[in-house]
Amino acid sequence: MTITLTNRDARWLWLERQGLADTPTGPADHEAVAAIIERLGFIQLDTIRIVARAHDHILWARRQNYREAMLDDLMKRRMVFEHFTHDASVIPTVFYPNWRRQFERMKASVETSGWYDMMPSKKDCEKILKRIADEGALSTRDFEAQKSKSKHAWARPPHKFALDYFWYAGVLATCHRRNFIKHYDLAERVIPAKQHKKKISDTRQVDWLCTNALERLGFASEGDIQRFWDAVDLGEVKAWTKKRRKNIVDVEVKCADGAIYKASAFEDIEDRLQQLKAPTSRLRILNPFDPVIRDRNRLKRLFGFDYRVEMFTPAAKRQYGYYVYPMLEGDRFVGRIEAKANRKAGKITVENIWWEPGVQITDARLRKLDAELERMRRFIGVREVVWR
Repeated sequence: MTITLTNRDARWLWLERQGLADTPTGPADHEAVAAIIERLGFIQLDTIRIVARAHDHILWARRQNYREAMLDDLMKRRMVFEHFTHDASVIPTVFYPNWRRQFERMKASVETSGWYDMMPSKKDCEKILKRIADEGALSTRDFEAQKSKSKHAWARPPHKFALDYFWYAGVLATCHRRNFIKHYDLAERVIPAKQHKKKISDTRQVDWLCTNALERLGFASEGDIQRFWDAVDLGEVKAWTKKRRKNIVDVEVKCADGAIYKASAFEDIEDRLQQLKAPTSRLRILNPFDPVIRDRNRLKRLFGFDYRVEMFTPAAKRQYGYYVYPMLEGDRFVGRIEAKANRKAGKITVENIWWEPGVQITDARLRKLDAELERMRRFIGVREVVWR
């Protein structure tokens, strides 16, 4: 029997699964922040800091007592590690044994890519690893930069290719970051022995990855499951779905435009739907790389919100702006806002705002927005919010 999810139920379940249904209050100690990352599965890292970097903003949106130094503390306490999902991400260290196949996948991917030819010689690679083994954690700046063999835009010094290759392969791990610059050390010195030595079969890793992807998505197509971690291929997801058919049911999800989206969910989906509560009515400013925003197709399908990142679009061709934040109110995306922080000047400047069609600009809604901007001001520690 196929179960039908109304559009409202689908939105509520997706927001609940991704930690945005509750009011983002409560403690932000190490255990609480680690629990948020484990609930989401991973947090995408990004270097750009217009107001706050993506990983910090994502955590703050779910726990507004969070502050920017806390994620670094989790790294130093070895509660999280860095590696590659669909992009560079922070992942709970307890997941490490189920991540070994991703090291092999990324290693193979690099070895068949063009930039593998930019690697130093085998002898020089051995010297790089020996330096780290002898001296401890090093960054790319600790090595003498030689001229790149490539003229491509992604060209880097050969030693940087080597460090990244060993990081992808799981030989090296991120020990810590300083001014967001990655420092590499031997993985066995970074990852706690309990996780580093634990061996899990590849079959069990695939089962864990698919199960936990569907758990965090709530409902998903096979493609959605594959893309969640980007650590399995579609054929493996199809085989897993067939194997787990007794525990999975078919669902039809009603989209914002009335179309029907076919997906799968765990067999207790009806119980989960009955327990759903309306998301908090608070207005939230989300990051462009937030898990709820990242899958643009899912975002448009469920919320009717057509959002694109335009930072790599030439200025003259942008519809909105360089770095524009979606605004979520309850279970509805009501608009987008362009804001920039000048930390030296002690302010956040609101450059522009665009409300979605049909959204009424009421005094109550504007007060909610002012309250969120005030929370954001406190988050990054500046004095004022200025409207251009």
